[in-house]
Amino acid sequence: MKPTTPEPLPEAASSLQCGRHRLDLSFPRVMGILNVTPDSFSDGGRHVALDDALRRAEQMLAEGAAMIDVGGESTRPGAEAVPEQEELDRVAPVVEALVRELDALVSVDTSSALVMRETAARGASMINDVRALERDGALATAAASGLPVCLMHRQGEPQAMQHAPHYEVPVEQAVAEFLSKRIAACEAAGLPRDRLLLDPGFGFGKSVEHNLRLLNRMEALEALRLPLLVGMSRKSMIGKVLGRPVEERLFGGVALSAMAVERGAKILRVHDVGPTVDAVTMAWAVLQEGCEPSTNKELLS
Repeated sequence: MKPTTPEPLPEAASSLQCGRHRLDLSFPRVMGILNVTPDSFSDGGRHVALDDALRRAEQMLAEGAAMIDVGGESTRPGAEAVPEQEELDRVAPVVEALVRELDALVSVDTSSALVMRETAARGASMINDVRALERDGALATAAASGLPVCLMHRQGEPQAMQHAPHYEVPVEQAVAEFLSKRIAACEAAGLPRDRLLLDPGFGFGKSVEHNLRLLNRMEALEALRLPLLVGMSRKSMIGKVLGRPVEERLFGGVALSAMAVERGAKILRVHDVGPTVDAVTMAWAVLQEGCEPSTNKELLS
């Protein structure tokens, strides 16, 4: 009896259909963070007013952001949950304005089925869920939306996730195993692989040592063959290594973004778009041994 040859794993997608936009992922892209919350760890309260949010998004797009990630519930360590309707009231007007005024590709950072459904109806192009569609109704709602979804690994909930995080296996193995199970759950619910992205979840139930090891060994996630979205901007891992407060973590974050690109990241979720676009472009030029200039107009079709 001839031994069977295993089927090759599918390659990670080189583009992603995001609502009416098609996002080219043949080159690493930058996602600009727009928090419309009063209590986010870095920029809480700065963009709560609609005009302020719109101007900030316009600035990030001009600096080269491929998309804007809008969040109405803080997931910083120790953050309290926000009622769904309050989250929706914060996010929905901003999504509508970004789509109407800027024709932006808008990702919504939410775990709420209500917010997913209502913002998709208002033109959102992606769902970014730190809880990997584990909340009630989220999986079915995301599957029905037709939008791509980013599944993130975390250990615990924001209120207590940084209280002595511990893993029985190497952190990169734990992350890969969790995300593999969530991929299977999505496929079983009718949410196909070609609509999925993965986020290793830096800072979500992980010590500084866990975070550093996870980035260093991020290639362990390559076997999942899905685009990787990475968010380390201004996080405490930078502060603890460098001894810097949150407003002085730009250079550390830019360094981590370049390293993430080298390790396979396709989307970098950041506060500081312009410097990150430059770092990503230079890192990619070195990896490709050639120059491929990045402009916002080239990011979307």
